[in-house]
Amino acid sequence: MKKRCIAVLMCIVLTATLLISCDTKDKYEGKEENEEEKQLKIGITFDTFVLERWTRDRDVFVSTAEKLGASVDVQNANGDVEKQKEQIQKFIEDDMDVIVIVAVDCFEMTEEVTKAKNAGIKVISYDRLIQGCTTDLYITVDNEAVGELMADTMIDNLPGGGNVVMLCGPEMDTNSADVVNGFKKGIEQSSLTVVKEIYVKSWTPENGFAAANEALSDAEDVDAVMCGNDGLAGYAIKALSEKQLAGKVVVTGQDADLEACQRVVEGTQTMTVYKPIERLAKVAAQCAVKMAKGEAVVGEEVGRTTTKKTQDGYEVPYWALPPIAVTTENMDDVIIDLGFHLRDEVYLNVDK
Repeated sequence: MKKRCIAVLMCIVLTATLLISCDTKDKYEGKEENEEEKQLKIGITFDTFVLERWTRDRDVFVSTAEKLGASVDVQNANGDVEKQKEQIQKFIEDDMDVIVIVAVDCFEMTEEVTKAKNAGIKVISYDRLIQGCTTDLYITVDNEAVGELMADTMIDNLPGGGNVVMLCGPEMDTNSADVVNGFKKGIEQSSLTVVKEIYVKSWTPENGFAAANEALSDAEDVDAVMCGNDGLAGYAIKALSEKQLAGKVVVTGQDADLEACQRVVEGTQTMTVYKPIERLAKVAAQCAVKMAKGEAVVGEEVGRTTTKKTQDGYEVPYWALPPIAVTTENMDDVIIDLGFHLRDEVYLNVDK
């Protein structure tokens, strides 16, 4: 009888041990499954990496999102609209939680964005506002303010007025339109006169160089050149140099590219606009992760306080950062001290 009791007790203990083991195993396996389920997936497609600034956006965005627990699939459309559409379609098929788009053409993404949203995927217009639909967030730098800063610089340097050539970015890039609007608004009450307005077909170097040469074919009658970005400013200055006018004509750009900052301290480019790209990319990544988790992105937490309408009337949640005009006077304070570029690199060709 005693032996039988011991045997029963051993069976009970063994059974309990097995149950505990199975329960622990089930919990562990369930934990692994939950962890896999919690892996957030973000797809981001860029127009191009030809421009220096986009590599900065990419690196900060990816680093921030990964630190917050998300995986990021980065794609480069190389300026090809159809290629970007294919990338977005692949993101949808891969069941991304959020898709971030730096649009090649802001007017050609409507169908892809609609498909993504119908699939329950959040979509962010990054730096360029996609038209024809409502994305879940538009995050950028205040582009109208960029144009206004360019206007202020020209007015300060040409108080008596003068002839202005506008060398603008692509019309399919809505940022270009905002910069142009801000610039024109800024010079309304001045004595500056726009004598030529040219839009590049795309941000590619060959198109930029051709447009600059066309814009400045009569450079002798030009007092200032408003450029859609620093790349275009570089082409404009090259065209001016061939006519021995570099440094004599006011030239403005944006993005604070290294070469542009070098030209500013050298005296051939009057100003560039610093856009806090690291902060922009960081906040965009934070917003993307929040959206992936199903959390609201609102209010002061990320700085979004308004909405912006597309050209066809769709209202989109809007978050914008203020830009800063950079000249020789504040180059050190804005660019060097903030660590955007190294001092030795900026002043590479001048003694200072």
